[in-house]
Amino acid sequence: MIFEEIFIKGSFVVDLKQIGDSRGFFARAFCEKEFKEMGISSSITQGNLSRTSLKGSIRGMHFQTAPFEEMKAVRCIKGSFFDVVLDLRKDSPTYCKWFGIELSAENHRMLIIPEGCAHGFQTLENNTEAFYLVSKEYSQQHDSGVRWNDSAFGINWPLEVSEISIKDQQFKDYII
Repeated sequence: MIFEEIFIKGSFVVDLKQIGDSRGFFARAFCEKEFKEMGISSSITQGNLSRTSLKGSIRGMHFQTAPFEEMKAVRCIKGSFFDVVLDLRKDSPTYCKWFGIELSAENHRMLIIPEGCAHGFQTLENNTEAFYLVSKEYSQQHDSGVRWNDSAFGINWPLEVSEISIKDQQFKDYII
C-alpha cells in the first residue's frame, strides 16, 4: 500500500501497490503491520457496507463520541463518491478544516479518517457502494454528527444534493 498523509494529521489517502500481469492485478487492501507503521489504528472490529441508490445523495457528517471514537478506512467498491474527512479535534491545528477526495471503484483509493474526525460522502453515480473498516463497534448512544452544510465548515460538495436523511438534516449548528 502507498500512504500519502494529507494536511489533517492522522488522515491518509491510500493507493494500492498493484502487482499486475495479463490477468489483471493483485494488491494488498489492508495490512495490520503497515497501518501500525503509519500510526493508524490497526484494531479493526467491524466491516460495514453501504449502498446509495441516487447520485447526489449525502451520507454524513458522522462520528462517535468517547469512548467509542473510531478510525475509519473507507473505499468505494462500486460507482464513485466524494469522500470528506472533517477534523473535530479541538487541540488539532486543523480543527474545523476538511479534506475531500473522489473515491471510485476504478481508482481503488482509500481514505483514512482518524479518531475524533467526522466523515461523510456524496455519491457521484447512482447505485454506489462504500466499504468501511472501523476500529470500534457501533454504539447508538455515542452516535453523533454535524450538519453537512454547516457554515462553520464550508464543505464544498461537488453536486446539488438529491437526497439526505432526516437525521443528517437535523444536526444542530456546530459551535466553535
